[in-house]
Amino acid sequence: MDFILEPLIRVILIALDLYMYIVIASVIASWLVAFGVINTYNSTVRTILDVIYRLTEPALRPIRRMMPDLGSVDLSPIVLWLIILFVEMLLGKALRLVMMS
Repeated sequence: MDFILEPLIRVILIALDLYMYIVIASVIASWLVAFGVINTYNSTVRTILDVIYRLTEPALRPIRRMMPDLGSVDLSPIVLWLIILFVEMLLGKALRLVMMS
């Protein structure tokens, strides 16, 4: 069982790391759109923004519903980051336990 569990945990950790970068890209893209740096009329830019939105919104929406309304300040990406870091720590601990046995 260990020969399956160890690579599985490692792949999940890599996927979580990649997702953290996607969340960062989402935050930066939203800032660039808000400040008018990115032209959203460009179809390529619009497609990239749509992909980022579709990847992050399912995770951010429930967090936004639970958080109090802070006006235009959105702290849900920070909360998502903390959740991902917590899960990574748990999986890292599980990986160390699997490697020890």
